[in-house]
Amino acid sequence: MSLVTGRAVQVSAAGGEFQLVQRQYPDPGPGQVRIRVHACGVCHSDAQTKLGLRPGIQYPRVPGHEIAGVVDAVGPDVPLFTPGHCNYCVPCRRGDFILCENMLISGISFDGGYADYVIAPANAVALMPDSLSDVDAAPLLCAGITTYNALRNSGARPGDTVAILGIGGLGHLGVQYAAKSGYRTVAIARGQDKAPLAKQLGAHIYIDSTTQDPAAELQKLGGAVVILSTLTSAEALASAVAGLARGGKLIINGVPEKPFELNAGPLIGGRRSIIGWPSGTGMDSEDTLNFSALTGIKPMIETYPLENAPEAFDRMMSGKARFRVVLTTGS
Repeated sequence: MSLVTGRAVQVSAAGGEFQLVQRQYPDPGPGQVRIRVHACGVCHSDAQTKLGLRPGIQYPRVPGHEIAGVVDAVGPDVPLFTPGHCNYCVPCRRGDFILCENMLISGISFDGGYADYVIAPANAVALMPDSLSDVDAAPLLCAGITTYNALRNSGARPGDTVAILGIGGLGHLGVQYAAKSGYRTVAIARGQDKAPLAKQLGAHIYIDSTTQDPAAELQKLGGAVVILSTLTSAEALASAVAGLARGGKLIINGVPEKPFELNAGPLIGGRRSIIGWPSGTGMDSEDTLNFSALTGIKPMIETYPLENAPEAFDRMMSGKARFRVVLTTGS
């Protein structure tokens, strides 16, 4: 192991511009690995680092948490890779590692993947199947694991009606995971122009929310056992609850842009529920990658070289990308 030099795209202060700099990357310390980055997804969550939306970020900071690459150096006391958690907080002691109160987040707690190298906690690393390319794997480590992990823990069984709200960065993967998991998959989005894409992704039924009432259409199917929301529209999210079957569950993956109001009556009377779902642990990431490789699930991506990170970030923030943006290092 030895000191290496590589590029990084950093933000010097909250709301500041991206800067392409040269950095030295030391040998990893105890419990750490050094990763040679091949690809890194550009996620909307990276705006927390760019704009300083999360308290406590220390600058300069390199964003990026959808990192695919190879481990090129291993620090002391790293016998194997396990799900990332602190082992000390109450959720960890109860085995609920994804709710760890001291979780370190790449690109926020430490420098992320807009770079040639990353020094990362070894217990957050996931092994990647050889059949997945780096650019396809990177978005699966956020958008992929978030939707896949939510669905596989939803309680839905093969044959159940599962609806995906929105066909975007999260939704286009959610539709694929739902279909490949054996659910009767309903895709809900705005406009008939998205119907062919929904069917291409595996949806059995498409509902155009501009001309149809999604809740009423879902009730015609007997109600959805699960509705997975990837939208930011609070109104669309609130209205979808009426499409749940009795005992159905609305799972929120996308953060609404504002609070939403609901009538609690149908929730109580029909034992319906609303929950949020985060991403997952290192092992959950590995499961996501393996399932994706096994079933042929891939994200739809646009790639940019690392030095064009500002352009890639703006493209992602514009909402016009189809559907995930990925930086490549040329490694």
